[in-house]
Amino acid sequence: MKAALFPLLFLLGIVGAAPLGAAQAPQEAPKVSLRSVQANFFQEKHLKILAQPISARGVFAFQAPRSLRWEYLYPLHTLLLVHGSDIRKLVDHDGKLVEEKGASLDAMNLALEEITNWLAGRFTENPAFSAEFPDRKRIILRPREKGLAAIISSIELHLSGSEGLLDSVIINEGQDAYTKITFSDAVLNRQLDEHLFTRP
Repeated sequence: MKAALFPLLFLLGIVGAAPLGAAQAPQEAPKVSLRSVQANFFQEKHLKILAQPISARGVFAFQAPRSLRWEYLYPLHTLLLVHGSDIRKLVDHDGKLVEEKGASLDAMNLALEEITNWLAGRFTENPAFSAEFPDRKRIILRPREKGLAAIISSIELHLSGSEGLLDSVIINEGQDAYTKITFSDAVLNRQLDEHLFTRP
């Protein structure tokens, strides 16, 4: 199944620049004032057995408090819609988006409950992850439980520039396996139509 090649649909958006802390322990979360964001993304899945990474591209939109549209445009049209507690995944079948039921327990599903917390900069609210803020441009999340750590060893958020744009995310999934998502062309804090998060 081609859709299984791209399970990590999370860690998107804009966060404020991390504050400078003590040199040995800058353990404060970045401050965030995000209402909405729309952007493009480019994703690469790296595996040791592959000569070249598997790539994908698409667009996403987020609006606080809990609305997300994450859409792969290439190589397979796939759409994730989150609005409040409603979560839907749709996959292209013969040119038509069809809702997929009973998705397997993978990194995407594990992250769905946390996506809006991370988008809003609430990195320490889930006890399943520890958060480290080693400098102004990096945030590292590490799973505390062995079961989760078997799927995700760590998540690195890389910020760019003084505005705190989330430039890229690296999801480390084990030895010689990781997914990198790079964001571009972000538009911030526009009021977005609710239909964007409820309709294909």
